[in-house]
Amino acid sequence: MQELGQQVISGLATGSIFASLALALVLIYRSMNVINFAQGEMAMLTTFVAWQLVQDGMPMWVAFAITLAIAFAGAVALERAVIRPVETAPPLTIVIVTLGLFISFNGLAGLIWGYVLKTFPSPFPPTTIRFAGAALSEQDLGVIAVSLGTLFLMYLLFQYTKLGLALRASALYPEQSRLMGIRVSWMLALGWGLASMVGAVSGIMIAPVVFLDPNMMQGVIVYAFAAAVLGGIESPVGAVVGGLILGVLLNLLSTYVSWIGTDLELPVAFAIIIAVLLVRPAGIFGRVHVKRV
Repeated sequence: MQELGQQVISGLATGSIFASLALALVLIYRSMNVINFAQGEMAMLTTFVAWQLVQDGMPMWVAFAITLAIAFAGAVALERAVIRPVETAPPLTIVIVTLGLFISFNGLAGLIWGYVLKTFPSPFPPTTIRFAGAALSEQDLGVIAVSLGTLFLMYLLFQYTKLGLALRASALYPEQSRLMGIRVSWMLALGWGLASMVGAVSGIMIAPVVFLDPNMMQGVIVYAFAAAVLGGIESPVGAVVGGLILGVLLNLLSTYVSWIGTDLELPVAFAIIIAVLLVRPAGIFGRVHVKRV
């Protein structure tokens, strides 16, 4: 029972990272109806920025805050310069652009920092605390607190501020929002900035675990996409719940199902995507759209 508790806490820590990146995917999808395939590489690039700031002697949490600001500003500038010209293009065009950004960011990180694995210092002490007989890692508890805290702040922004209301209206009803005087194009840019910030949190939280290199987020983005599909690709709440469920499920399977282990976690994520698309394409919290013929 104690081991089960430890595995659940560890799964929640991993799942909260998946939830952060899944929420970033959902924010872009709700605005443009396409998946931003460069989301993971954007998170990776900002994580390298945080690592460089720490290497230059900056305290971890100061580097964390500055990195989030850089992630937001960089994504807004990226949307203005690259995405806006194709904003009204067919979805396939935007998908190709994001794939191009994926390749560009990966190559840029490799060019600047190289492809040698780097250790990213953890912002949390490498100690454990005992609760109900189980030894819980402060690293896991810290990751859960930071990731879920970030997601909670996003919830407050979207539910209780005028800016959040404008962002939601622009994503769901762009034409009507324009008639109401909302600058929908700028709301889209702000959405990219917020998604980049949330993605940066996931990158910084997972870097101490998987080591830092230009390919570090390529597996994580698959798990995040599986989480978004499981919870509902149009539902921010679903992205969070899906991420937490997926993290715990994968951790329990890799621990208690011997033939899965850690090597088959990625295929399990793909299997979950396929199963959800076959059984309930809208996901747990997604809305089922019915068309009358």
